[in-house]
Amino acid sequence: MSAETQDEAGASPLTLTLEPINATISLRDQAYAKLRQAIAETDIYRSRDEIRLDEKELTEKLGVSRTPVREAMTLLEQEGFLRTVPRRGVYILRKTRKEIVEMIYMWAALESIAARLATQRASDEDIARLRRMFSGFGEQAPAEHIEEYSEANIMFHQALVELSQSPIIVDTIKNIFMHVRAIRRMTIAQSDRASRSIVDHMRIIEALEARDTERVERLVRQHSIDLALFVEANCDFLD
Repeated sequence: MSAETQDEAGASPLTLTLEPINATISLRDQAYAKLRQAIAETDIYRSRDEIRLDEKELTEKLGVSRTPVREAMTLLEQEGFLRTVPRRGVYILRKTRKEIVEMIYMWAALESIAARLATQRASDEDIARLRRMFSGFGEQAPAEHIEEYSEANIMFHQALVELSQSPIIVDTIKNIFMHVRAIRRMTIAQSDRASRSIVDHMRIIEALEARDTERVERLVRQHSIDLALFVEANCDFLD
């Protein structure tokens, strides 16, 4: 499926990557899972234009009829990923700057508790994998490999939450991950945030390695609060 929109700079249209689904499992559930993943991986804030989904194109790319696609889209709308505009169509739901800031504060609270639990539940190897995420950058500044670093940054935060081994936290945070991930990706190259980010990450990893629950909780919370403050002060394109 491709949800297309042209940004002001004339960049290529946004495209959601989808593959045909397996007919041996519930078509609605598979369509839901694939659409949700595709939406989560799309840079929904790259352009100011709204991103409209084409139902016919979705059914063709997924290889199913319209019924399971419509059912999947209904579920996604109920979860806050999509919105229906009468007589216009279905659009990927984007948040305002105020809403994004509030979501980042929620993320800060949940991720900091997840990090605290990780000091108690994660294995040494689990924590070592976090450090290895950044080993490939060596002595070079993250800004010199901004795309690769951006992906490593996003993977780090997702992995950190998962190290809590708390299904409740992981499930609660997943519905805001799409928006926080997109904003992290957009802002990481601004105001030398990449260099400050990797310093924060190394301090967080060191606190995890030391099993310092109080310090890691404080560091993780402040790291996300700094992002919220940056978005509030600089991201007027969200309004």
